[in-house]
Amino acid sequence: MEFNHISVLLKECIEGLNIDPEGIYVDGTLGGAGHGYEVCRRLSERGRFIGIDQDEDAIKASTERLCEFRDKVTIIKSNYVHMKQVLAEQGIDEVNGILLDLGVSSYQLDTEERGFSYMADAVLDMRMDRTQMLTAADVVNSYPEEKLCQILRDYGEERFARSIAKHIVQRRQERAIETTGELVDIIRASMPAKAKNSKGHPAKRSFQAIRIEVNHELEVLQEALEDMVSLLADGGRLCIITFHSLEDRMVKNFYRRMEHPCTCPPDFPVCVCGNKTKGKVITRKPILPGEEELAGNKRSKSAKLRIFERRD
Repeated sequence: MEFNHISVLLKECIEGLNIDPEGIYVDGTLGGAGHGYEVCRRLSERGRFIGIDQDEDAIKASTERLCEFRDKVTIIKSNYVHMKQVLAEQGIDEVNGILLDLGVSSYQLDTEERGFSYMADAVLDMRMDRTQMLTAADVVNSYPEEKLCQILRDYGEERFARSIAKHIVQRRQERAIETTGELVDIIRASMPAKAKNSKGHPAKRSFQAIRIEVNHELEVLQEALEDMVSLLADGGRLCIITFHSLEDRMVKNFYRRMEHPCTCPPDFPVCVCGNKTKGKVITRKPILPGEEELAGNKRSKSAKLRIFERRD
C-alpha cells in the first residue's frame, strides 16, 4: 500500500513554526513528510531539515517525497525520544523549530497487517517500530488482569475496563488471542448492549490504550519534552499535535511549567528557588481543526496543537 496520510493542522503548524528560511527544523514524527515537505519548501539553501521516524515504511516514503530537497534534508530512523543524541551526531546542538504529530498515520491504520485497526481482522501487532519485541499480542496474552484493567482505564478512558480485562484473561486461558478480530469480539462481549450500540466503535478506546502501551507513547513524550525545549534556539518554537487527553494535558502542563517554573510559595516577597522562565506559551488554548479540515479528514477530529516559544 502507498504511504498515504493527510497531514493534520498543516497550515497551522507551518504558521506556528514561524520558519526562518536559514534555520534548522526537526520533525520528530516524520511519517509521510506532509508537514516536512511544507517546511522544506520554505527553507533557503542554507536551511536544514532533520526528519526522524521509527517506522521503516515512513522512512522509505518520506525519503522519496523529499528527494527534491535532498541537499538540505537528513532522514534518520529513530524514536524522537533520542532527538538530542541524533542531532548531536549530526553536529547540531540547537534548532529553530521542532514538530511532533503524535497521531497514528492513515497508512498504519489502513494497512491491515500492522494490526492497528479494529475494522479488519489481522495479527495483533500495533508496533510503530517493527524491530521492537513487545507487540499487542504480548500485552493481551501476558499482562496480569489488574494491569490490563489499568491500561484500558487510564490510556483508553474505557468505562468497562474491568469487564474487558476479565474477559480477556478468561479467553486466553482457553487459547491465545492472536488477531484483532478475536480481540474485538471479546471487547463486544464484555459490554452491555446499550454501550455496544452507542456512537463509535466499541473497541476504539481499548485499541488506543493497547497501542499506547505497546509503543510506550506517554513515557516517551514525558521523557522527551525537556530535551526538546533545551534544543531550541532563542525564539525557536516547539509545536506538538496530540490526539489524546492525557497527551494534551501533559503538554499543556509542561508548557506552563516552562513559562512559570518558580516553585516558591505564593506569599514569598521574592523568588528564592532560582528557576527562570524558558519562554512563553503561544497557544493559551489549543488550536483545533476547522470545519473545512474536519469535513475532509474525519480523523483530525480530536487533534489539538499547542505551541511554545523558547526565550533566553
